[in-house]
Order: sequence, then structure tokens, then C-alpha cells
Amino acid sequence: MSSGPGAPSAPAPTAPTTTSGPRKSSMFSSLKVRNYRLFFLGQVVSNTGTWMQRIAQDWLVLSLTGSATAVGITTALQFLPMLLFGLYGGVLVDRLPKRRTLLFTQSAMAVTGIALAVLTLTGHVQVWHVYLAAFAVGLATVLDNPARQSFVSEMVGPDQLQNAVSLNSANFQSARLVGPAVAGLMITGVGTGWAFLANGLSFIAPLAGLLMMRSRELHVVQRAPRGKGQLREGLRYVAGRPELIWTIVLAGFVSTFGFNFPVYLSAFADDVFHAGAGSYSLFNTLMAVGSLAGALLAARRGTARMRVLVAGAVAFGTMEIVAAFAPSLWLFALLMAPIGMFGMTVNVTANSSIQMATDPSMRGRVMALYMMVFMGGAPLGAPIAGWITDAYGVRAGLAVGGAITAAAAFVIALVLARVGGLRLSVGWNQGHPRARFVPREEREEELATAA
Repeated sequence: MSSGPGAPSAPAPTAPTTTSGPRKSSMFSSLKVRNYRLFFLGQVVSNTGTWMQRIAQDWLVLSLTGSATAVGITTALQFLPMLLFGLYGGVLVDRLPKRRTLLFTQSAMAVTGIALAVLTLTGHVQVWHVYLAAFAVGLATVLDNPARQSFVSEMVGPDQLQNAVSLNSANFQSARLVGPAVAGLMITGVGTGWAFLANGLSFIAPLAGLLMMRSRELHVVQRAPRGKGQLREGLRYVAGRPELIWTIVLAGFVSTFGFNFPVYLSAFADDVFHAGAGSYSLFNTLMAVGSLAGALLAARRGTARMRVLVAGAVAFGTMEIVAAFAPSLWLFALLMAPIGMFGMTVNVTANSSIQMATDPSMRGRVMALYMMVFMGGAPLGAPIAGWITDAYGVRAGLAVGGAITAAAAFVIALVLARVGGLRLSVGWNQGHPRARFVPREEREEELATAA
């Protein structure tokens, strides 16, 4: 399908090992695009506010109830709408103009934050108010997430998509470093209500950026017409493209078994190293630093290759296994940086390769499926990780999660190689062993020559 003037449709890759895209890119090249620059600056402010609200929300629920279970319910309510309605949200996003959709969803989340601030500051807040606010934010996310993901390509076009997706991740990770620290100071100094108010007001920045964009400079895509069976159509579209379905499956394995850090890191800090909350904070900070570095390296890379995705997932799982048996606190802490870096490499590469390989008119549905699998994996995997940790210890839990992640990446690499007509070639290169995937014809020629 045509994607509209100035934005040719990104074709699906002919081989699963490569996603079409630019070969080289400067680290911040997509910021040269005025519309994306406005979007990026707005997200800097909004993401910081979002992290502030997450911390304030959990602290408020704990203060009101004294129950960790209640905090877990709040988190579950925020993610539940994506699991229930994520695919339908993708159908709507493909039908609707992305910028108007974002104006609506961002406004809804701003109102939610301000309403919670008013209730808290006036002393009328109850725990069910927080539950309702979390669920409302989750409902807005059902549309906001796929709309934001797919709108990136409309702002920058296919040539800068990988770079823009990477910078979005770097933006989020930067806010992850700043937001909780600011929230902690604000909660301690003036109270949780002001943190909610700051989050609500932070949406002014992205809303202003969206309104200031130049419509004529957008790579507007052809929207899907209203019709029956569009959800099934999207699922069939993904199922018929190995480079999409296996990327989503790999992202699901990584999220479900590899990203259970709230379970692991607190247990390592408390039960293994007996170091308390300060070490838990250190682990998270170093992982965020590694994630930020991974996002910036992906922005510089400028391409989204399947082999980078698979290698990143194998390295991520392997580093988790190594960390599981780290004998000292400082070695474990230092390993958090590469774990964060490889985890972000998987996240960014999967995101951008899926967008590049998807027809623009299908992008909302495909991205909704991807985000539903990626975001929904952690709530499903956390109880499994918790059970293994309780039964066999946290070292075993982290090691098993890493092993499953690395094994899944290796198996999916073999599947994709077979689908793409590739075979594993093992040999020697200048005295060193070398393993690579080559076309079957090339491998047969090698065998014939050797014979």
C-alpha cells in the first residue's frame, strides 16, 4: 500500500537476517528533523514526570494501606488494559490520525495526574482513587503506546527510523535516572501530591510540541479504512512474515524470562549480599546507565539487523548467567551495566526492525501486538521467577532466566536461518575458528570444493 507523499512504504526484508535501512548514521541525526525535535523535547519533560508519578503512586499506596500487595495491584491495574485491549487499540490506531490520537491520549493522562494531585493535596485521596487513576492511565496507554511508536516513522521517515527509535529509548532511560531522584526529593520535601501535579503539568510540553509541528513535513501514511476483520487481518499479516513473528516471539522470551529485575535485584541486595536498599538503588542506577549507553550505541549504529538482535539476546542471557554466580557485591553491580546495555540493544533493535519491516497501514496493529507481548511478559514471568527464587534461591532464578533467554535466541536464529535459506558454516579464518550463516548454495559449493 502507498504510504502517502514523501514516505515510500518500507518493504519487508527479503531475508530475515537484515532489515532495510541506512548503513551509517550519526548519533543524533534524527534530531535535525524539526517535527521530531519538538516531539523529543516534549518527551524529555513528560517521561521525567511519568517516572515521578510511578514513584509517588507506589509510595502513596504503601502509605495508605501499608500493604505491598496493594502496590502490586496498582501496577497490575496499570498494565491490565494493554493485555486485554492492546490489539484492539492497534486496530483503532491504524484507522485514526496519529497526531490527533496523541493529543487526546496525552491530554487524558495529564487530567488523570492533575485529578490525583487535587485529591491528594486536599486530603481526600483514598486507595481506590489511585487504583482508578492507574487503570485510566492504562486505558490511555492502549492507544498512546502504538500511536507513539508508529508516529515516529511519520515524523522522520524510514531513513531515520532506527536512529529515532534509539533516541526515544535513550530519552526514556535518561528520565529513569532523573525522575525517581526528583520524585524522592519532592515527596520528602513537599509531599506526594506535588509530584502528581508536576507529572500532570509535564504533559504541557509534549502537547505543545504536537501542536507546533508542521503537518506538511510529516510522512503521512494511508490510514486503514473502517471494516470488519481487521484484527484477524493484522494477526494473519504477522503470522505470514517470519521476520516479524519470530522477532516478537524472541522479545516475548526476553521480557518474560530475562527482565524480572524487580524480583532478582531486591533479593540479591537483601538476601545474598545483605547490603540493604542502597545497594538495590545502585544496581538499578548502573543498569539504567548501561541501558542509556545501549540506546545511544543503537542510535549510532543506524541499522536494525536480525543478527544484532539475536547476538544481543544471547549476550544478555549469558551476562545474566555470569551475574548469577558473581561472588561479590561490586562485581555483581558492575555487571548490571552490560546487562542493561544488551537488554536495551534487544529492545531497540526489535522495535525498529519490526517497524521497518511492516507496511505503514498495518503498523499500529503490529506495534500493538509487539508491545502487548513485550509489556505483558514481565507480569507473566515474575511469578515464575519468584517461585524459582523461593524454591532454589535467587542465584538459580537469575541463571535459569538467562539460560532460557540465550537458548531461545539461539533456537530462533536457527529457525530464521532455515526460513531464509541459510546454513551454518564452521571453519577457520587466519588460524581462528569462524562460524557464520551462509546461503545454502554457497555452503554446497564449499563442500563440493572440499570433496
